[in-house]
Formats: sequence, C-alpha cells, structure tokens
Amino acid sequence: MIYEHPLAYVLGLEGIALMRSFTGEHDRAFVEARLAEIRKFLDDDSLAGAAVEVARVDTVPGYRIWSRTYDGPNAAFDLDEPFIREIVGALPAGDALDAACGTGRLAAYLAGRGHRVHGVDSSPDMLERARSRVPQAELRLGELCALPLADASVDLVVCSLALTHVPVLGPVLAEFARVLRPGGHVVTADIHPEGVARGVVPPVRLPDGRPGRVATYRHLVGDYVRAALAAGLLVRRCEEPLHPEGEPGERAEVLERWDVWPWALCDLAPEAAHAAIAGRPSMLFWHFQRG
Repeated sequence: MIYEHPLAYVLGLEGIALMRSFTGEHDRAFVEARLAEIRKFLDDDSLAGAAVEVARVDTVPGYRIWSRTYDGPNAAFDLDEPFIREIVGALPAGDALDAACGTGRLAAYLAGRGHRVHGVDSSPDMLERARSRVPQAELRLGELCALPLADASVDLVVCSLALTHVPVLGPVLAEFARVLRPGGHVVTADIHPEGVARGVVPPVRLPDGRPGRVATYRHLVGDYVRAALAAGLLVRRCEEPLHPEGEPGERAEVLERWDVWPWALCDLAPEAAHAAIAGRPSMLFWHFQRG
C-alpha cells in the first residue's frame, strides 16, 4: 500500500518552489509568502487528517478499469501525438508495431499512413477496444519484454505512455531492437521522470471505491540511453518539452478529489505549484534507430 497525505504533497511543492528560490529564481517576497503559506497549511485541520492508503495496481487489472475511460480527455495525447507524427510522418510506409497499443489510438494513425500495423498489449480489455477501432491491424496479447513477433519483422516501433510501467528498460528495448529490421526506427513518448517524481501516476478507482495507482517506475534519461545502446540502438533524437510558464491558477476546493488525482492538490497552493512545475520537463521523447 502507498500512504498518501495531502499535506505532505503540498509541502513538497512548497519545498521545490523554495529550492528554486534558493538558486535565485524568486525574490525575498516570494520566499516569505511561501513560508507563511506553509505555516497556514500546518495549522489547517482539514489537511491534517486527510491521509489515505492507496493500492498499487498492476497494469493488467489497472488498465481493465481504465480502459472504459482511457480515450476520454487525456492531456498526454496532446503532447505525444505531435512528436510522434513529426517523426513517423517523414518515414516511408512499411511494417509498423504499436507496442503497448492500448485502445489503438496510434495504431489507427499508423494504418492511416499506409503501414501494415501490428499491435501488442498486455491488457485484453484495451485490445478489445483496439480491435474495434483498427480492424485491419494484427493485434496480439503479449508483454513488451517478450513480443510475439519474429526477428527483424518490422520497420518501425512506436511506444507511448507505457515504458514508465515496466520496472526495467533493458529487456524491452532489446525486444524492440530484435523485431526491427536493420535501419528500423523506434519512437517512444512517456511522462518525464521529473513528472513521475511529482506524482504524475495514473489513478484508478477500484471496484470497492478505494483509490489505486497503476504501477509506475521512474526511469532517468541515462537509463534510456544505456538500455538503447546495449540493445544496439542509436540515439537519433531526444526531446524534453517544458510545462508552459503561464500564470498560477486559482485556488480550488480539491480535497474531495485529491485521492484520485493527487496533482489536483496543486490548486491548493497555486503560486508554489507554478513555481515548482512551470518551465520543468513534462514529457520525454526518444527517436532511436537500429544500426
């Protein structure tokens, strides 16, 4: 079980903001405001007793729950699709694998580009939706670390919002390299490790009403590089798009929903959250190529 306390999360945001102030990003008035806000939160009885225990849910049961709403509003789609389309759009049509294809969002795009599409996912519930969405694709149940494809059978592997769910990257990138033909490409997109560290972890509501988090792992940039090089993949491109600077949001009443979306607690301390997150990486994109 994971112990989540809203006070701890908000104070963590305040701490990140103060550390950025310590390096000169903010002035004395900002620091004093943060310290005063911390004192206020420590005296807030509504936060003091609001901790919950959250279940860690494996990907298959987690995505069984999430599959019903996965294609609903999802801000990550707005971030990953432009990068993936930019890379894939410049490649000729061929045999393409949508690894961890989910409901077939990217498989449908690949098919529309003229690729012969293969899809693999460990969730039967997600695959059921993908088969309805992309009936022309060859979709199979399988794991990223043991892809049910032959050696050198595809020209392109696309994998989005999945690698943070595997505990170790090496076996997965080795599988990507195995199924790729020489010169083939790998395009991946995922939540940045800084985001994972801030609690950007998929939430689910269990059948009994308890909150849960889909098992998620923080892989550093260097972890990707080492795994790719060990698999014989060359780094062609890496992008770390930043959260927009924007302006702090308005404080909102979020305690009734924070145990599902912990980052909603950013609304409790908008200035601190803005200072902690704005201008920091949101996603991590890679383009690899097999030598």
